Amino acid sequence: MAGSALTGTSVAGLMAELGALEEPRAREVNEKHGDDHGVNLGKLRAVAKRLKTQPELARELWETGDTAARLLALLVCRPKVFERDELDTMLREARTPKVHDWLVNYVVKKNPHAEELRLAWSADPDPVAASAGWALTSERVVKQPEGLDLAGLLDIIESEMKGAPDRLQWAMNTCLAQIGIGHAEHRDRAVSIGERLEVLKDYPTPPGCTSPYAPSWITEMVRRQHDK
Repeated sequence: MAGSALTGTSVAGLMAELGALEEPRAREVNEKHGDDHGVNLGKLRAVAKRLKTQPELARELWETGDTAARLLALLVCRPKVFERDELDTMLREARTPKVHDWLVNYVVKKNPHAEELRLAWSADPDPVAASAGWALTSERVVKQPEGLDLAGLLDIIESEMKGAPDRLQWAMNTCLAQIGIGHAEHRDRAVSIGERLEVLKDYPTPPGCTSPYAPSWITEMVRRQHDK
């Protein structure tokens, strides 16, 4: 493969290295979350740190279809070089939640087509694509809310979140919480929506961690802001 020749790193060699890093216990835990790999992510990041940025190698790793290889690809790629349609295709190929999350968070958010994709994906009938759109919307709510119709977003969340598939519901709930945390003028309504819909109210949350239930999440984060 041309990319491998240029980088001096073979995809086959990396696949063997990733295979050697497989841990049965890690695979067992990951599979409960829909992720079909058993590579410890700390060790995966160490491999990526050694490789540094290698866009051509990243493309070849992605094309293997292997989950661990795709996660590595997302760590060694150059996010800004991807075209809009290429990212759209990659999202639909992503398959597993971790690849989907890393693609959105590590690549799409840093790409010049992020806003265009946010708008397209948010309206997509595929709930997995729509969840990516809502993840990008949450990012804008936090970092660049100017121009967003926050009241309109709350309207959509109020009418659609309760019956949404899991991944889309989680993304909409995150947006609800971020609106409530960062925008005091919408906080009471965001909390009220969360209380009425009760989405993730009973989600098991370890001691010391913040619940994803929006009213609890909003209350805790606002409290922390005031304590600073």
